[in-house]
Amino acid sequence: MNTFMQEDFLLNTNTAKKLYHETAAHLPIIDYHNHLPPEEIAEDKSFQNLGEIWLNGDHYKWRALRANGIEEAYVTGNAGDHEKFMAWAGTVPKTLGNPLYHWTHLELRRYFGITDLLNEETAEKIWSSTKEKLQSPEYSVQSLLKKDKVEFIGTTDDPADPLLSHKKLQGHSDFQVSPSFRADPAIFIEQSDYLNWIERMEQTTAMSIQSYDQLLDALENRIDWFDEMGCRSADHGISHVFFEKTTKEEAAAVFQKRKQGKTLSQKEAEQYQTHIMLFLGEKYADKDWAMQLHLHPQRNNNKKMLEIAGKDTGFDSIGDGAVSEKLAMLLDQLEYRQKLPKTILYSVNANNHDILASMAGNFQSGSLPGKIQVGTAWWFNDHIDGMEKQMNSLANIGLIYHFIGMLTDSRSFLSFSRHEYFRRILCNMIGSWVEEGKAPNDEALLKKYVENICYYNAKRYFSIGS
Repeated sequence: MNTFMQEDFLLNTNTAKKLYHETAAHLPIIDYHNHLPPEEIAEDKSFQNLGEIWLNGDHYKWRALRANGIEEAYVTGNAGDHEKFMAWAGTVPKTLGNPLYHWTHLELRRYFGITDLLNEETAEKIWSSTKEKLQSPEYSVQSLLKKDKVEFIGTTDDPADPLLSHKKLQGHSDFQVSPSFRADPAIFIEQSDYLNWIERMEQTTAMSIQSYDQLLDALENRIDWFDEMGCRSADHGISHVFFEKTTKEEAAAVFQKRKQGKTLSQKEAEQYQTHIMLFLGEKYADKDWAMQLHLHPQRNNNKKMLEIAGKDTGFDSIGDGAVSEKLAMLLDQLEYRQKLPKTILYSVNANNHDILASMAGNFQSGSLPGKIQVGTAWWFNDHIDGMEKQMNSLANIGLIYHFIGMLTDSRSFLSFSRHEYFRRILCNMIGSWVEEGKAPNDEALLKKYVENICYYNAKRYFSIGS
């Protein structure tokens, strides 16, 4: 029987152990997509306690707390950090089989040297010992990033954000913090807050946006500024894949109709979305940015809790809409215009991994190995089974050698241990291939795979350090 979370955690063969301990464990981290607040990095924030750094903004933990019958006051409500932490401590023993159990104990071990299991009996001791450490300079945000050997961070930023914190972080000597252009507010014209977002863009750009042409000018203005601030990618969360053939004039008419407060048909909304998405894709290609497409989350399913807790609080789930036909049309149109940017395709629906892997192969290019990527197992898939399924799908249909690897998609500064989690799973998968005779025991070749997938592929793909 293996002891829980010892040195060879998740490493089931000698080949896997060698690959992880001698190669993967020592590589720096490139976390090219997350939701970390750049202002907290710029101010080098310190956290007062484990409840604050662990539970604020973490909808993974919030869903588990609710599933354990915990009242909302101890989830997103007005209970104190200690009360929320104690609710989490009582929930953790019920999470066996959920990656939260592994993540929780990896973070306790790697950041605080705590090997005790978190439960109601150990909670007070863990609370006290971590609180003292978190309030020391060694546990400030920037100190944590340096401890984790984080080389690059790609945050997620609204085009209307002035990027003041990113400007403060320009030229940081220990790591690079890069904004990512999250233009969803510009695309989803049917959303209730669309016109409010237009007003914010006007304030940020000091430009009037009364016409569609003016909106495109404002977006181009922000793309230029993001690029100056070191942006390497754009990011889009797409609940249903859209493509509706249209003209600029038709898109402009839809914009004017929305400005007048009128209701749009689904076709009109998709005409506008398609035109502006193609416009943005061309601009991304011009800047050599990667275009990240996160597909099929079904958002805000619980209306009552949306009104109480707001968006992104743990009431989203896996969507099952069609993906292949319209995604192909979008990518094909950009390719036909010779303006298809580097593109990363994710789906929260694991049933789409083979679809995306085969779709990526349609648009690869001699200009860059792995130009079209199948992104890492995302959201409801970032567990052992999900990561293995995504990587096996990519290996079966494409070239896993060029895979750009892991990201945290997280709001927590303790989440970088998930890169260790991924690396152990990757090394175990490759090690099993060797042990089963499916891959040669070629040390140099295997080391190259691990180094590239864990670090160098992403470094090249996002032109980091160049």
